[in-house]
Amino acid sequence: MRGLNLDQLITFATVVEHGGFTEAAGRLGLTQPAVSMQIRNLEERFGVRLVERVGRTALPTAAGRDLLPFIRRLREEMEAATAAMGRHRAGQVGRVRIGTGATACIYRLPPILTALRGTHPGLEIIVVTGNTPDILDAVEAGSLDLALVTLPAGRSGLSIEPVCAEELVCVGPHDTRPPKEVAPAALADETLILYERGGTMRAVIDGWFMAGGTQPRPAMELGNVEAIKNLVAAGLGRSILPSVTVEGPQDCDRFAVQPLTPPLLRTLGLALRRDKVLDGGVRAMVKAITDMR
Repeated sequence: MRGLNLDQLITFATVVEHGGFTEAAGRLGLTQPAVSMQIRNLEERFGVRLVERVGRTALPTAAGRDLLPFIRRLREEMEAATAAMGRHRAGQVGRVRIGTGATACIYRLPPILTALRGTHPGLEIIVVTGNTPDILDAVEAGSLDLALVTLPAGRSGLSIEPVCAEELVCVGPHDTRPPKEVAPAALADETLILYERGGTMRAVIDGWFMAGGTQPRPAMELGNVEAIKNLVAAGLGRSILPSVTVEGPQDCDRFAVQPLTPPLLRTLGLALRRDKVLDGGVRAMVKAITDMR
């Protein structure tokens, strides 16, 4: 295939289909001399005559007739390749690998992925959960395309933009009397069930306590929000959770929810490599996430 020019093959087929160089030139948007040169170069490439003139008509030689079926198949493959690339460009097919925390995976991603699946049914979506530092490592390494993580987070090679904020609230068992004011000092004396250390969510919560002049001493530390909720519902302690995790219709009968004093927010951010080339699928995912705002 080295040195074989697809444009020359298409030009030859067009000359034969329309019976002349001038007609082919009009179809291809070329000059007649340009068409003649392409045919001559193709004949030199193969070392055989491909076209002969019979009166005013250009006809294929025996070699030319044998070449035409190969060009037909090449055209079909090129059309299929163009259509396939068009689907990738539009984000209709492809693969997107996104990383996030377990809480965002449970409460934020499902509606995003459902909507994306409806508009891009051929798009393969891979979700990986973990702590923010590990997820950002994977984005930097290229094993993930993008991430939805708790801020603050900073990496020189990543572009990290906030997309939405969530209020954190005190969550206790439904049948217990909550503290009058859910301030850091008052809550520090409660039996606490908090997110495990090492994650950004826990760092945000610890920062709230430290700003209030105290330090939490949790009785239990877990990485799974549903496990925390079940332990709280069983009366084993209180927790600090994003409000979105206790807004379901079944939660009002399980939990007593109170705002924190002072209020505490966690911000979710979208992380991408600064040099990331965004294909259609990744662009569609980015748009779906930023539309959360």
